[in-house]
Amino acid sequence: MKSRRVHLTGASGSGVTTLGRALADRLALPHHDSDDYFWLPTAPPYQTMRPAADRLRLMHDMFVPRLDWVLSGSVTGWGEELTPLFNLVVFVTTPRELRLQRLRSREAARFGADAVAPGGWRHEEAESFVEWASHYEAGDREGRNLAKHEAWLAGLLCPVVRVNGARPIAELVEQLYSDVARLPG
Repeated sequence: MKSRRVHLTGASGSGVTTLGRALADRLALPHHDSDDYFWLPTAPPYQTMRPAADRLRLMHDMFVPRLDWVLSGSVTGWGEELTPLFNLVVFVTTPRELRLQRLRSREAARFGADAVAPGGWRHEEAESFVEWASHYEAGDREGRNLAKHEAWLAGLLCPVVRVNGARPIAELVEQLYSDVARLPG
């Protein structure tokens, strides 16, 4: 039986999680997001990283051994043992300004507009995150960046599909649905 293990990755705000959920729904597969494994549950969220070994153990407990799943989010730098399992990797690129706009909207939706506005309890953290994310293409900050992603993609043994995250989600889902249907198996 052919397995369908699809991984979507890209810069913060590129639409990886949104597209991953929509594709998983279209394929009728379970969706998982790397942030759910990368971060310990905290209030507010995204404060404390889970140790890499614990992330991988949890992923193995939750979904990795199954035949079919969609994983969104970055695993570069800590999830190399997962890469041989991928049947297809989708690299989502989205123009910088659109990504930053999405990140600001997401922070406001997640924490409240007042919380991320100047003077709000989450303002400094939100602005710091957006500032960090704004350097993805330049690669002059610590963490995920375009050069690291390209190097990681170049080492993959499975097919890589590149999509523009500015395109409508429905169009991207149909394109990727066809790409998954053509996977060897």
